[in-house]
Amino acid sequence: MSGQKTDLAFDAARRLAGDLAASYRDRIVTALYARAEAIVSRAVKEAPAPQRDLDWQLDAILTSRLWGYPIMLALLAVVFWLTLKGANYPSTLLAGLFFAFQEALTGLFHRLGAPEWLYGIVVLGMYRTLAWVVAVMLPPMAIFFPLFTLLEDLGYLPRIAFNLDNFFKKVGAHGKQALTLCMGFGCNAAGVVGCRIIDSPRERLLAILTNNFSPCNGRFPTLITLAGIFMGGFLTTASGAVLAALTVAGIVLLGVVLMFFTSLLLSRTILKGVPSSFTLELPPYRPPQVLKVITRSVLDRTLYVLTRAVLVAAPAGAFTWVLANVHLGNLSIIDHLAGWLQPLGKAVGLDGYILLAFLLGLPANEIVIPILLMSYLSTGMLTEVDSLAALGEILVRHGWNWITALNFMLFSLMHWPCGTTLLTIYKETQSLKWPLLAAVIPTVLGLAACFLVKLLANLSGAVF
Repeated sequence: MSGQKTDLAFDAARRLAGDLAASYRDRIVTALYARAEAIVSRAVKEAPAPQRDLDWQLDAILTSRLWGYPIMLALLAVVFWLTLKGANYPSTLLAGLFFAFQEALTGLFHRLGAPEWLYGIVVLGMYRTLAWVVAVMLPPMAIFFPLFTLLEDLGYLPRIAFNLDNFFKKVGAHGKQALTLCMGFGCNAAGVVGCRIIDSPRERLLAILTNNFSPCNGRFPTLITLAGIFMGGFLTTASGAVLAALTVAGIVLLGVVLMFFTSLLLSRTILKGVPSSFTLELPPYRPPQVLKVITRSVLDRTLYVLTRAVLVAAPAGAFTWVLANVHLGNLSIIDHLAGWLQPLGKAVGLDGYILLAFLLGLPANEIVIPILLMSYLSTGMLTEVDSLAALGEILVRHGWNWITALNFMLFSLMHWPCGTTLLTIYKETQSLKWPLLAAVIPTVLGLAACFLVKLLANLSGAVF
C-alpha cells in the first residue's frame, strides 16, 4: 500500500514539475518577445502598416474558437468539391487516349509474333494498369494539389496547426504534431520524417504512430473517386457533387479525430508522460506566387506521386495478371487467395478481393483499385475504364453498394501504412516494434469500424 502511495506521489510530483517547466518556458518566451519589442520600439520608426492590421483581423476570425473550425472544414469541403467537379471530363479524355494507344501496341505484338503470355503481362497487365492509374489519378491530383498548395502559400496551414494545438496537448501529445499531420496529407513517409521537429522522444513516437491517419496523396484520389460514384451519383447533379465533397471532408475529419483518440490511448498506456509545450509564430498572410504554386504542386507533388504510382503499378499490374491467369484446378491463384480472405471480408462489409487488393497494394496505396479491378475480372485484365460511370458499373456488377464504398473508404483511411512509410518508421526508430504497432493499430481500428458500419446498416434495414 505504501508503495502505491509512493507511486502516486511520484506521478503527482512529475506532473507538477512538468507544469512548472512549461510555465517557466512560457514566461521566458514572453519576456524575450517583450524585451525585443521594447528594443525595436526605441530603435525603429516605421509608418503604420495596414497589412499588419489586416493580418490581425483575419487571425481574429480564422483562429477563433467560434469561426476557426467551421471555416477550416468549409475550405476543405470546397477544395474537394472543385476537385470532384473538375476531374471527370479530363479523366474521360485521357482514358480514351491511352486505351486507343493499346490497339497500336496489340498490333505490334501480333506482328512480332510475341507469345500470348508476354502480350498478357506487358499489355494487358502492365500497360492497362498504367493507363488506368494515369487516366483516373492524374486529373484529381492536378486539381487538388494546386488548391492545397495555394492554401499553404497563403499562410493558412500554420493557422490550422494553431487551431489544433490545444487538442493535441489535451490528449498528451505535442502541439507540433499538428504540423506533421499537415505534412502527412502530402506523404505519410514525409510526415514521419517531419516528426524530428518534436524534441520529446515519447511525443515523437506518438506522432509517428498516428501519422497514418492523415490520408496521403495516394489515398485522396481513391476517396474522391469512390465518393463521386456512390455518394455523388456519378456527379451528374450539383447536389451529388456537394454530397461527395462533404463525404471526403468527413473522412478526413474522422482521420483527425482518430489521431486524437489514438494519441490519448497511447499516452495513457505504453507512452505515458506529460505533454510539453512550444511556441508557434504565425507567418504573415501573403499573396500567392502563381509560378511557385504551379511548380510545387505540379512538379513536386503531382508528378512525384504519379511517377511513384507508375513505377509501382507496372510490376504490380504484371504480377496481378499472372495471379489472375495462372490456374490451380478450376480457379486462378487470385481466386484462391480471395476465397481464403472472403469470410473476414464479408464479416466487415467488404469481400476477399478487396482485402487482397489492399495486401497486394502494400508498395503504394495508389494501386489498390487497379489491382482490385484486375482481380474482379475473369479475363485477368482491366476493362476500358473511361469514366466514373464505367468504373461504377464494374463495381456494382460485383456486389458493391454505398455501404461497400463507405467501408472501402474507411478501410483506406484506417489500414496499415504503405511499404515506404513502414520502412521510414523503422529507420527513424531503429526498432521493428514501432513499425509493427503502426501497422496493427490502424488496421484493427479499420476492421472494427467497417464491422460497426455493416452492423448498423443491417440493424437499420439498409440493403447490403
